[in-house]
Amino acid sequence: MERRLICIGGGELKSKETLPIDGYIAAKAKERAGDRRAYGLFIPTASHDSMPYFNSFRKTYTSVFDIKADVALTVYGEMSMAKIGEKFEKADFIYVGGGDTVFMLRHWKKTGMIELIEDAYARGVLLCGLSAGAICWFENMYTDSESAGSAEKYSLFPGLGWIKGTISPHYNLRLLDFDEKIEYNIKAAIGLEDCSAIEIVDGEIVRSLGGKGRAYRLSAGESGVVREEILPRTELL
Repeated sequence: MERRLICIGGGELKSKETLPIDGYIAAKAKERAGDRRAYGLFIPTASHDSMPYFNSFRKTYTSVFDIKADVALTVYGEMSMAKIGEKFEKADFIYVGGGDTVFMLRHWKKTGMIELIEDAYARGVLLCGLSAGAICWFENMYTDSESAGSAEKYSLFPGLGWIKGTISPHYNLRLLDFDEKIEYNIKAAIGLEDCSAIEIVDGEIVRSLGGKGRAYRLSAGESGVVREEILPRTELL
């Protein structure tokens, strides 16, 4: 069973900035669903279960792509883990929203969400997400975190470690800071601009996905950071 991830560097779901990438995700979900209506499960843990964020997800995936949208709420205890487990069983794709990545991972470990997500991944359910939902799968993440006392600046934190390497979202906004980390500490990493994405199959990056942004492999060179666009790139309308 193929294990597939789609990682989106950033962009506003509400204003449909990532719509071309969302369309690609929707097509993958419908392919998995076959004759039945596809089902997408939104996980807003990083935004502390923001319902307006879920509404933006629903307005995109239901209104535009006719996918049934559901949500897994864990932060304030509205839903039992048994109920959430039932939602995971029905999901054709799981979308992890942006926000405080460190809080999200700590909360997942505390509640048992990681086991549900890992089981879905092993069953071939498409996992995808934006910003926090893009970087949490990697060994190391460049992110800000109110819960870890770095809300004013980005720092390196350990991720789940399912995918090798270090990654930064919003690379177009964090280029100078992250490049400095690469030159002096990391030596190699992935940088995802807003409205860009990468698709990962069985732990390996197989392509980048076009919106307006670009996805890069970054490495420390003699005269600064070397940026190589991740290819092949699938252009999305």
